[in-house]
Parts: sequence; C-alpha cells; structure tokens
Amino acid sequence: MSNATLPGDPPGGRRAVAVWSIGVGVYFVAVIFRTSLGVAGLDAADRFHVGASALSTFSILQLLVYAGMQIPVGLLVDRLGTKKVLSIGAVLFTAGQLGFAFSPTYGTALASRALLGCGDAMTFISVLRLGTRWFPARRGPMVAQLAGLTGMAGNLVSTLVLARLLHGIGWTPAFAGSALAGVVVLILTLLFLEDHPDGHEPEPSSHQGAVHVRRQIAAAWREPGTRLGLWVHFTTQFPAMVFLLLWGLPFLVQAQGLSRATAGELLTLVVLSNMVIGLVYGQIVARHHAARLPLALGTVGATATLWAVTLAYPGEHAPTWLLVVLCAVLGACGPASMIGFDFARPANPPERQGTASGITNMGGFIASMTTLFAVGVLLDATGDDYTVAFSAVFVLQALGISQILRLRGRAVRREQERLVASRVETVHVPAA
Repeated sequence: MSNATLPGDPPGGRRAVAVWSIGVGVYFVAVIFRTSLGVAGLDAADRFHVGASALSTFSILQLLVYAGMQIPVGLLVDRLGTKKVLSIGAVLFTAGQLGFAFSPTYGTALASRALLGCGDAMTFISVLRLGTRWFPARRGPMVAQLAGLTGMAGNLVSTLVLARLLHGIGWTPAFAGSALAGVVVLILTLLFLEDHPDGHEPEPSSHQGAVHVRRQIAAAWREPGTRLGLWVHFTTQFPAMVFLLLWGLPFLVQAQGLSRATAGELLTLVVLSNMVIGLVYGQIVARHHAARLPLALGTVGATATLWAVTLAYPGEHAPTWLLVVLCAVLGACGPASMIGFDFARPANPPERQGTASGITNMGGFIASMTTLFAVGVLLDATGDDYTVAFSAVFVLQALGISQILRLRGRAVRREQERLVASRVETVHVPAA
C-alpha cells in the first residue's frame, strides 16, 4: 500500500525544497565534523600522546552524548521549533570543532568532542521534523532517505577532502578552517530557514513543565510504531556504524592483511553503497509502504550472512571479492535504519514528531556503543581474535529481530486504524 495523502498535508514545492536544503546543509556539516576524527585517528594519537584505548574513548563518548541527547532534543524540537534547535546545534558543533583544532591536551580535546556531539545530536531530528512540516506525508520516506544520503556525503567529504587538508596544511589549520563551514550554515539558518509554510502552523501547546515532558515521552512510547521504529533502527544501523567509526580499518588491516590504502578504499565503498541504496530504498518505500519491514529484515539477514561467511572463511584471509561484497552490503545498513522513522512518523501526531524521532534515533546509537565496547573487550580477552569479537554483531541482531517480530503486528494494525480514521475525518469535513 502506498502512502496516502492526509488532510492538512503541506504543499511541498520549490520553496519547501529551498528551506529544507538549508536544514540539510546544517546536518551535512555536522556529519563532516562528526566523522573528522575517523581520518585523524593516527594524528590524534601522536598529537595527544595516547594509545588505542584512549583514542577509542573519543568515539564512544561522542556516541554516548549523541544517544543521550536524542529524547531531550526531540522535546526541544517539539517545543521550540526547528530553526532555534538547528541554530543552537550549529553553534555547539562549530565551537566543538574549533576547540578540537586548538586543544593542547587530551582532556580538552575530549571535552571538545563531547560539545561537538551535543550539537550534532540536534541536527538530524530537526531535519526530519523540517521534512514533515514542509512536504506531504507521501514524500516522507524519500525525504528522510535523502537526508540520510546527505549525511553520508558529509562522511565522504571527511574521507576525501579533510584527510588531504590534514596531511597538507596540518592539524590546526585543517580543523579550524573546516569550522568556517559551521559559521556559514548558521548564518543561512538564521536568515532564511522557517519552521513551516504559511497556513500550516502547529497548534500551540497549553502544557509546559516536567509533567508535560513526561506525558509527551510516555505517549510516544506507548505507540507500538514508535517502539518498532526504535528496534528497526537498533537492528539495522550498528554493523556499518561500528565498521566505519572504529573497527573496520583494524579488521581489514590486522585480520585480513590488507594495506591501509586498500582498506580505506573499502571503507569508501561502504559510504558510496549507502548513498546508492538510500535512493533505491526511498523510492521503494514511498511507492510500496508494505515493503518497509521486508527491506529492513532483508538487510539484517544479508548483513548477518555476509559477516558469517567472512568470519568463518576457512583460509587465513577472506578473498578480496568477499570483502568487497561485505562492504557493499554494509552500505545498506544506513538506508535500512531510516525505515525505522517510517514506522514512528505515522504513529504520532505532528506535535509529537520530534519526541518520537528522538526515541527511534536512540536505537542504532545504543547498539553501536554496545558493540564498540563489546568488540574491544573481546579483542583484549582473546588476543585480537576478530572472529570471536565480531560475533557480538549476531547477538545484537538476534535481540533486535525478536523485538521487531513481537511488535510488527500491533504497529501495522494501529497504523491502519489511524489511516482509516483520517479518511473518515476527511469525508465528514465540509468544504469551505
């Protein structure tokens, strides 16, 4: 079943694209800053005189701050609107990137990354909210996938551009210079971004304070679609996130015997695959809403299969073609995680969209943090046995699938009831 046009849908159009593009630009810059450490890991170790465990703390802390901020940010978006939250986020992640450029010690660098993670956490949910305010509901899946694709483009900029700047002009000029992009998107947001089109203002909330916050979170959580969205995001996103953020390069170099250059090319393949598959998934879900769950579960199954074949390969190293296929399939994890928002979105009214998106977005980052930590512990315990360490992936996937199968029936029934009710309401509303 395709998405139906609901009463009161925004019109979309060129103005919607222009406004939404500003918000996406903020998210694009945030992702560049978020992933900048991935190309500067060795330089950071030398600059701050730290080992691998201290270096990994940068990534884990950043994810911890990001995940912990999701529900507060969702509440802020619902209460303050997109423009204010995106502006605050741009100030914070720009200050974090600038602080990282000039940090003289490991402690100050860690604090800068935490500040950056806090600002970064404010961007994606805001962009999702902006899309629902400016585009018709039937465009939601494609708009969300395009936002995710833009984020991966930011990852690509870090890999291809920032890495060259870092090795060409040095640490401080590269990071301080990149911070100027944050200033640019902040100015654009303040001058041109609008929360919603004329005539589509949200109803003002008469409830404020802690009681309203608790009710807002509880109401979003009670919806099975919100919980299903969280578990879809949890189960699909983390394999690629863990691979790109920290453990992919060591696995390919140490366990598979590849050169750093070849390993870097395979990491880039994950990003490129993500961008291509994101467009395909967005089109499929927009036209065939019932394809959401099969796509998500199919991605989990394909990911688990490729990991199992790679880790269990009988030779000393897996063949290059198998690693290429693995990285191409990992590229589907990001687009599949976006499907989680397509379950949470129709389950919640407009005034609760930010909160529901925040709950959903926590899923993948909690799974990523857990796996990052588990892989590190297992590597230390087994003497760098990557086969045992990466088996943690299967445990989290099994947990996520069990929850998806438990919630899917209730979520789909509830969504159908809402759609029928909206159609009945449309029929009974007299024409102006």
